[in-house]
Amino acid sequence: MYDPLGLYETRDRSHQPLRARWDPTAPDESRSRARPERDTKKQSALGRFVRTYGWRAYALPVLFVVTVLVVVDAVRGTDAPAATGGIPGFGKLSPRAATAGIIGGAPPGDGHFPTDLPTGALPEGGPFVEAGTGVWHVVPGTTAQVGTGSDIVFRYTVEIEDGIDTSAFGGDAAVAKMIDSTLADPRSWTHDRKFAFRRVDQGDTDFRISLASRESTRKACGFDIPIDSSCYNADMGRVVVSEVRWVRGAVAFEGDIGSYRQYQINHEVGHAIGYHQHQPCDTDGGLAPVMMQQTFGTKNNDIATLDPGGIVPMDGKRCRFNAWPYPRG
Repeated sequence: MYDPLGLYETRDRSHQPLRARWDPTAPDESRSRARPERDTKKQSALGRFVRTYGWRAYALPVLFVVTVLVVVDAVRGTDAPAATGGIPGFGKLSPRAATAGIIGGAPPGDGHFPTDLPTGALPEGGPFVEAGTGVWHVVPGTTAQVGTGSDIVFRYTVEIEDGIDTSAFGGDAAVAKMIDSTLADPRSWTHDRKFAFRRVDQGDTDFRISLASRESTRKACGFDIPIDSSCYNADMGRVVVSEVRWVRGAVAFEGDIGSYRQYQINHEVGHAIGYHQHQPCDTDGGLAPVMMQQTFGTKNNDIATLDPGGIVPMDGKRCRFNAWPYPRG
């Protein structure tokens, strides 16, 4: 058909399939096959690779290195985290032979304190027991092992001091359930494959997690600074959990009561499994280390004021409350 404008020819071309080169190493047929007549050095294999794949040639080695680092980090996941990248550390693990006496109690005092003691203050709240009988009963019940336990499986009991009425916070079984579920949480100590826990109600134990009255806690943990706190008393084999704090929490913690109880458990059990030394806030604005004395404060200056000769520096750093050794576990 006569087509002076060439319309039909254009349509015919539009229906032809597009041609694409999927192999970047294949020669371009549209280019001349003849080599330019110039004196050039023969390109190396590496040069041809870079010329062919462009930026990908540089990205592939970087990707390989990153992959190796991720694998190494996963293999070494049992190490204590450094206090970098927003992940709080919790110090060095002490040898078990070094476990003796009171670990984690309040720092020794010099008798000079502000009258209102703003740091470590006890909040308003429910009633607590001033003095129990000094005798504990075991809460019946056991659990299966939680955690891998490549180094050790800790056997523990849950015990309540006689004279403490736990009905206001769910009864003895509720206390035991909180302890069991906290230690079984992947954010707790079993994140480290070295450790495992198993609750028992008879036989030998590595430690006894014991809810204690104010007077019994002071006897077991010391009371040089007039602030209620918990501790691990290695001579007694007890993780002494202050009932005063279990009921009321701590003003300085700035978290809810459930989170504070989880902190109590993880912090004191941390002492029992070998993390003896308290930690300061390392990253300003970050999460507090679980081995920081968050009952006394999440600001380094507050703790340093109570314990001027301690490990916590007067550097102005402030952390956010945190109940877990591995908060991103």
